[in-house]
Amino acid sequence: MTPVPGGAVELRDDRRGTSWRTELAPFLLGTYPVTTGLHRAVTGADPTPDPAAHLTADPAANGAAPVTNISWLDAIELCNQASARAGFGRAYSRDARSGEVTWDRASDGYRLPTEAEWQYACKAGTSGYRYGDIDDIAWYADNSGGRAHDVGGKKPNPWGLHDMLGNVWEWCWDLYDEEVYGSYRIFRGGGWAESARGCGASVRRRSHPTFAIDDLGLRLARTVRSA
Repeated sequence: MTPVPGGAVELRDDRRGTSWRTELAPFLLGTYPVTTGLHRAVTGADPTPDPAAHLTADPAANGAAPVTNISWLDAIELCNQASARAGFGRAYSRDARSGEVTWDRASDGYRLPTEAEWQYACKAGTSGYRYGDIDDIAWYADNSGGRAHDVGGKKPNPWGLHDMLGNVWEWCWDLYDEEVYGSYRIFRGGGWAESARGCGASVRRRSHPTFAIDDLGLRLARTVRSA
């Protein structure tokens, strides 16, 4: 986990033409997206196979490929399992009847970043659309060869976070627009199949919490508790 300092971030909803500013406390964010190896260590099971895995000579053999084909609900459960394994409290609970997920913000457990935290950490104090030249920092449609790559193969952002753009999209905690889209959740960052234009710090996408695909994963976060 990489410490991320507190600060302010401005987000924008281009569909509605609105923007808002959020103040953030310090938090911890995974240096890399969750890998197949971490997923296996936490759950004891292999993730859903990547349909493109046959394109590599030894797919995911070292466990360093980002986990994909994981829904938002799967990601929530993985956070709780990782917390239990590490001896932390569970960040999330799910009502057995309604299926509603609630976040215990006082928990010290692993969780998904909010989209404000994600964007703030991605930009890492920079002001542009991306924190570097896209071919140096991201696997995307023009250089990925049609598949995800082991994490950490591209240059990190100024705070040492790898693969914030490209390789796999990453689930965030937030609802996209409850009035219009109901339970749809946000994901960020662009993936290996995305065009260069779609791999930027401010790009917002959304889907149903049961949605899973081969260029969508997650990154763990934790809340920093004051002494």
